[in-house]
Amino acid sequence: METVVEKYPLSQSPQYLSYLKANYEKSLELTDVDSVKISRNLHPLMELLNKMESVKTEIVELHELAKDGDSGDEMQQLAKNELQEAHSKLQLLEDEVLTSLTPSEPLDNTDIVIEVCAGVGGQEAMLFCQEVFDMYISYADYMGWQAEIHGLEKTDIGGLRHGEVCISGEGAYKLLKYEGGIHRVQRVPKTEKAGRIHTSTVSVAVMPQPSEIDIQIATKDLKIETKRASGAGGQHVNTTDSAIRILHIPSGITVECQKERSQHKNKEEAMKKLRTLLYQRELDENMSQYSSSRRLQVGTKARSEKIRTYNYPQDRITDHRIGISIHNLPSLLEGSEALHSLITQVIREAERESLLEIINSIPATDS
Repeated sequence: METVVEKYPLSQSPQYLSYLKANYEKSLELTDVDSVKISRNLHPLMELLNKMESVKTEIVELHELAKDGDSGDEMQQLAKNELQEAHSKLQLLEDEVLTSLTPSEPLDNTDIVIEVCAGVGGQEAMLFCQEVFDMYISYADYMGWQAEIHGLEKTDIGGLRHGEVCISGEGAYKLLKYEGGIHRVQRVPKTEKAGRIHTSTVSVAVMPQPSEIDIQIATKDLKIETKRASGAGGQHVNTTDSAIRILHIPSGITVECQKERSQHKNKEEAMKKLRTLLYQRELDENMSQYSSSRRLQVGTKARSEKIRTYNYPQDRITDHRIGISIHNLPSLLEGSEALHSLITQVIREAERESLLEIINSIPATDS
């Protein structure tokens, strides 16, 4: 059976599954409150594992039927079709098991701030920055979330130097927390007369924004400056010192806000953003202590890893962390089903890595 279903990670972890089953069976024999709680919590998982074993047996039997007989045999073709369905069923069951085994994180349902910045590549990077920013806005709409743009620094050519959006909705951080990092684009710019392919980059940071952030900031640690707002807003914007710039001296973090006409409101927004950045910094430090060995880590502004390449000449998107390439690039940039599918695959791989850490922490036992 192993040779037929070995591609499924849980099939390669018999020790851990045996460990779970042993704990479940032991809890069934006891009547204390803790044991009853264990058995109740593990019961749905045991049902899933039993279904997986049943499907594995079915796969082995169908595999034998598919091998026997002539290539044009009707029964053999039927077995091949059912074998394909059984593999799909096993994959879905494993996804369910992975989700149930992977502890949910307390921040998974918090609001987030996504920051997109043009990197290497000049005007082309700024144009792609706009496309990536729009992709996440569209994805928020696709998921039924709320998106509120907090800041845009546009260019004369229709690109974007920097964009910031707050996204609110169930599971926003869970789904988008791995999107942070360097997004690379390879294509021929519209202004390139020789037809040469240029490589540009955009950096994406994803920061959780809990409703209550318990970060204490001393007034003495702040340097607050006011200035005249620039950009859209008419004459009033340019003639009042409503824009706020705050420097947090200990960390060196600087935030600015000029979206409101009121200096007081801009200060509130800037302080809110500063708390978010300080919270993210603290979160990064905590994350690095236990996930430094993972290939898939939560992406932040501080991270510089190339996570994805968008290759226009080949109509291909490659996610370098999970080694997957897909085609139909315009569909992905629409921010709907194609992007959701890729994001889901990244999350599944992260769950497998998390499960592997759990498995490796289980003490070895004599078989």
